[in-house]
Amino acid sequence: MKQHEVTTRQPLLDDRGQISEPGWARTPVWKYDRSRIRAPKHRIKEWDYYLVNNDHFGAAFTISDMGYIGLLSVSLLDFDKAEHHTETVLVPMPMGRFHLGCHSDQGNAEFQNERIHLKYSVVFDRRKIQCHFKNFKDGKNLDVEIWLLQKPSESMCIATPWKEKPTAFYYNQKINCLPASGCIRLGNDQWRFYPEEAMGVLDWGRGVWTYDNVWYWGTASGWVDGVPFGFNLGYGFSDRSSASENVLIYDGKVHKLDGVTFCIPEDFNGNRLYTEPWQILSSDERLEGDFIPIFDRSAKMDYKLILTDQHQVFGRFTGRAVLDDGTELDIKDLICGVEVVHNKY
Repeated sequence: MKQHEVTTRQPLLDDRGQISEPGWARTPVWKYDRSRIRAPKHRIKEWDYYLVNNDHFGAAFTISDMGYIGLLSVSLLDFDKAEHHTETVLVPMPMGRFHLGCHSDQGNAEFQNERIHLKYSVVFDRRKIQCHFKNFKDGKNLDVEIWLLQKPSESMCIATPWKEKPTAFYYNQKINCLPASGCIRLGNDQWRFYPEEAMGVLDWGRGVWTYDNVWYWGTASGWVDGVPFGFNLGYGFSDRSSASENVLIYDGKVHKLDGVTFCIPEDFNGNRLYTEPWQILSSDERLEGDFIPIFDRSAKMDYKLILTDQHQVFGRFTGRAVLDDGTELDIKDLICGVEVVHNKY
């Protein structure tokens, strides 16, 4: 697979609304500008998603502007009890009203209505997540304050088009291995994150998509022998002939992988068994191992013309990873999230 690394800072889109230089990068070298997009406002998609976890529990937060619908979502994840709970608030026709930034470092965003107040902010080298969610579960209110430390480091950045529609594009940055501290309160229950045992990832994305898509995404942030380690895996979404988004992150540096496949078991009728053990394999044999699911955070909405079918499976990965210099890492029971999503909208 071709892996074109982009190193020159440049506008994301040219005068025709097409990606100026498709490929991948270690930093967000492309400048995102909504005014250059050649698509109606209701087709523009912008999202900031955070996942924070330790070995026992986690939380996920989404502020997403899908053009004709906005989505504010919060999930609590209990890996020890194999339980999860998600609440979502929908907002019609935001079309840019969330004012999500043009750069991940300008990560200030806020939404508030009578039920939810979700706020992201960037303060020097730290990111802050604040949330108050009324009647989140069993009549209990949810309150969250989490800080993520972003040290100078590399991240996975990718900009790719669609072959069938060149003005459609996917621009994405994943910042893994952000040490996390803070507190989650649900009624009288409380969970705390400490930076020596908890990390977060930011999924920062902008784009215009085609109507019918399936994507595969996997993310992990943790430690191997005391050194920060994570991965970002993704395929099936947009034209990846210029580059994949598959990387290992080790001690703040990106190590590029080729293609990756999620080997999801199936029954005799071809139905996927998401909660049975998987395998994750890279074509260059630099990442391989077993993924043992804990639970499937699934959701499906089918309104014929609009469909979303999501399986976000959390579990533990055990296997091996090989860095660019040939160093081999043994990975054991690393918490990760791996998802398969089919969207029509």
